[in-house]
Amino acid sequence: MTYSNFTVETDGDGIALVTWDMPDKSMNVFTEEVMGELDTIVDAVVADDAIKGAVVTSGKETFSGGADLTMLNTMFERIHEEKASNPEGASQILFDQVGRMTGLFRKLETCGKPWVSAINGVCMGGAFELSLACHGRVAADTKSVKMALPEVKVGIFPGAGGTQRVPRLTNQQDALMMMTTGQNLSPKKAKSLGLIHQIAEPDALIETAKQMIRDGLKPVQPWDEKGFKLPGGPVWSPQGAQLWPAVSATLRKQSYGNYPAAYAILKCVFEGLQVPFDTGLRIEQRYFTEILQTPEAYAMVRSLFVSLQELGKGARRPAGVEKSKFTKVGVVGAGFMGAGIAYSTAKAGIPVVLIDRDQDAADKGKAHSEGLVAAAVKKGRMSQEEAEKLLSLITPTPDYAALDGAQLVIEAVFEDRGIKKIVTESAEAVLAPGAVFASNTSTLPITGLAENSKRPDDFVGIHFFSPVDRMMLVEIIMGGQTGDKALAVALDYVQAIKKTPIVVNDTRGFYVNRCVMRYMTEAYSMVVEGIPAVMVENIAKMAGMPVGPLALNDEVAIDLSQKINRASIADLGEDAVDPRHVTLIDTMVDTHGRFGRKNGKGFYDYPAKPAKKHLWPGLKDLYPQQSADDVDVEEVKKRFLVTVALEAARTMEEGIVVDPREADIGSILGFGFAPYTGGALSYIDGIGAAEFVSLCEALSQKHGAHFKPTPLLKEMAQNGESFYSRFGAAANVGKAA
Repeated sequence: MTYSNFTVETDGDGIALVTWDMPDKSMNVFTEEVMGELDTIVDAVVADDAIKGAVVTSGKETFSGGADLTMLNTMFERIHEEKASNPEGASQILFDQVGRMTGLFRKLETCGKPWVSAINGVCMGGAFELSLACHGRVAADTKSVKMALPEVKVGIFPGAGGTQRVPRLTNQQDALMMMTTGQNLSPKKAKSLGLIHQIAEPDALIETAKQMIRDGLKPVQPWDEKGFKLPGGPVWSPQGAQLWPAVSATLRKQSYGNYPAAYAILKCVFEGLQVPFDTGLRIEQRYFTEILQTPEAYAMVRSLFVSLQELGKGARRPAGVEKSKFTKVGVVGAGFMGAGIAYSTAKAGIPVVLIDRDQDAADKGKAHSEGLVAAAVKKGRMSQEEAEKLLSLITPTPDYAALDGAQLVIEAVFEDRGIKKIVTESAEAVLAPGAVFASNTSTLPITGLAENSKRPDDFVGIHFFSPVDRMMLVEIIMGGQTGDKALAVALDYVQAIKKTPIVVNDTRGFYVNRCVMRYMTEAYSMVVEGIPAVMVENIAKMAGMPVGPLALNDEVAIDLSQKINRASIADLGEDAVDPRHVTLIDTMVDTHGRFGRKNGKGFYDYPAKPAKKHLWPGLKDLYPQQSADDVDVEEVKKRFLVTVALEAARTMEEGIVVDPREADIGSILGFGFAPYTGGALSYIDGIGAAEFVSLCEALSQKHGAHFKPTPLLKEMAQNGESFYSRFGAAANVGKAA
């Protein structure tokens, strides 16, 4: 029989090699068609007496990325359609739908013939659950092989048997850690946990898998055999009595109850391990059905799975512009940012020229990359050969002539218009026509900087975040005259270095910095109000922020906040900044010399290691302190979330951001805005525009005009609109970009 997504070849030993290789896709994913074909293949293997067993592998460099986003989109669309027309039957229909993959994998593992998964590359989510359902698992001994059940990162959990098979193969603590964090496993780690059986050289992978069948691999899973005992003991055992209370408490400490899927994992494992395997699968299916109907799952899947992939693949790229293949990129400015940009460029295999005022300064910039690769080699994340190859791609020099032939030059010098003017003119004197010049500025409008250029249509902003090697977001800023080619080149470059781009129009602070400043300035107001600083920080984390606003300000630098305050007042007038905030920041910087982490003194003190940072005790002496009992925790949480969401809404109303996907992804990747909400605009859509407007009005009466809802929000509330319905047909679940 012929299949669209698989080939099946049976050798002389009666072993069928099932190769998954979807046409016109770079990675195999589960679709309705794939599951249907796999179901048929299982039946065919069982029916053919000549077949003794089967090996399933991939015909691509990767094994599989798991579920197809289209299938997930369809599932969410079905949920909403059924709830609207058949609210009582919606859950049952969904329950039956989500059980299809569970049933398929259970059918495979109980078919009576041995199956072995030969994992040749990345194996994620449902693909790893398929592998766990196989009776044998072999992984190639290569760094490209990573196995994980990462669903919790997008608001769902392993719902095709993962929560039942993993804790029956390894101890419960490691199983819970793996699934509640979504961590990647190397072949060595997976084998140590008992999740795979063997590791083979890539060239011997298939033969090793076949040999397991020749050696008499039993077509029965351990949990289906009489007398099976759980690794580490039962749930109700002395070990379990130590584990489960601690696990629950740790999860609450880390997530503050914001992620229903993580708690569902605990419930599935705790309940499922106390009953027969098939009953455990039923329990998992019920919880998965419940989680798919939560607003957190809907928002997180849309933003962190669908939108993230769409933006990463160039959803905002102008049509009709030829794709750029980079043979040389220039970076001017070898300081911390420029050095980080050079490292990320070279890591992507692109030769990069790193320019600074003299050779010593340029060499110092390359030394940053030398430090990063040395650390990677020490941790086993990079071979010495790979490290040397990366470093060989970075050419430090003070000579602008070395930029000749570069398709893109990024300046990352000081935030000084005069210096940037000199750099722009010096680079353009060397660059060929059509080459693109980009400014990595975080504060200066791109349209103004482009006035220094002789070709403003090829001038664009590319705003990286610090540290460049770890931050995945890049803002691409369109100046007033930036052309489609410059935008396309910028997007191609960001894609090449494996980061996620958002495109924003020109304004002071662009998008992310505008939003993050609202987060920090709301904390200033709270400090001035006398809310204890420790509560300010902890409540922000309870709201879902990864870092408290005062700690974040220390990282950014408090004296930089002072400079921003003064520049805003100089450009926009005294009313541009809350005078209470000016007083607080000036007191911190001018009176107490507290600049932030960089001088070891900010809102926190930074003692020498191994001591940990702690809030500066003197902070409580600056303003009369409220009693902790008088602080309305829920209101403080809302203040943090609403002030950022309002600023995101303003950028949409002003046309700075035009796609809600970018507003959401920018807020999450840029500064960690409560991921469980799906992002700043999804937070508003999740509440509903009418309820959000009412919340804003209540907060504005109590805490100031900066909480007043915008005209756009009031109009959306009146019309029953959401940001995704009004601005982003392409961003709606179920739609293509």
